[in-house]
Amino acid sequence: MKTLIMIFMVAVAVLFDVSLSAEDQIVDTNSKVVKLSGDFRFTEGPSWDRKGTLYFSDIPNKTIHSWTSKKGIETFKVLEGSCNGLRFDQAGNLFVCQPAGRAIVKITPEGKQSVVADEFEGKKLNSPNDLWIDPNGGIYFTDPRYGSMDDLQQSGFHVYYIHPGEKKIDRILDNLVKPNGVVGSADGKKLYVTDPGAQKTYVYDITGPGKLDNRKLAADAGSDGLELDERGNLYITGDSMRIFNSEAKEIASIPLPERAANMTIGGPDGKTLFITARTGLYSVQLKVRSGSDPFAK
Repeated sequence: MKTLIMIFMVAVAVLFDVSLSAEDQIVDTNSKVVKLSGDFRFTEGPSWDRKGTLYFSDIPNKTIHSWTSKKGIETFKVLEGSCNGLRFDQAGNLFVCQPAGRAIVKITPEGKQSVVADEFEGKKLNSPNDLWIDPNGGIYFTDPRYGSMDDLQQSGFHVYYIHPGEKKIDRILDNLVKPNGVVGSADGKKLYVTDPGAQKTYVYDITGPGKLDNRKLAADAGSDGLELDERGNLYITGDSMRIFNSEAKEIASIPLPERAANMTIGGPDGKTLFITARTGLYSVQLKVRSGSDPFAK
């Protein structure tokens, strides 16, 4: 762990102190928020590939970047339809939300690209924003719209489920104002959806493929992205990283130099929180692992 922190510290020059009430429970006491890279336009969608590489989006530049502790930042893919939320499945395929392209696309480990979903009931999607893949390979995704509202064909901003095999898509939530971040528990039993349009984040029981029941408040706050740790704590983005327990009580916050957009837990030891925050990519060492990756070893 000390070796990993030293690599981060050598890689960048700017460090920011961590100060939070439950630090000894969640964040490594010797850790600092580390700036890994900067000078982006709007970073989003961090996803750990479980092999040693982090991927994330720079939305305005329509670029997916990769980061490793040895090579730093590299350009992975430039997509005409842009890119937002990212997520790897068990086979190593990278699924990408394309806001401008109005689609979910898949990039195989060999680099082959295909459209998984770009319409519902014969009408174009709005702007897919974030996604989570369940243990069976089904895909939950949110479909709001930011910026221009031209050519909206759906009845509103909804949440969808793509069944395993990528052939069937269902609309599963149609009662939210503007859903954004989505994440589920690694055991496939819980789904969390944030609705910044209503400044609320909810948790649902997953009762079957794309079937949700028993909505409860997970945080009395909206968010951009979401992450879940192995203790069931929910991570909410904002000017600081806010952490809520399973009782929807805020138990900690991590001060940040920029407003966070999204985050994911990964790293060589599985305990690094990677944060995309506007122009920068940051990390902080945790004492917990991801609670949202069904395929993590």
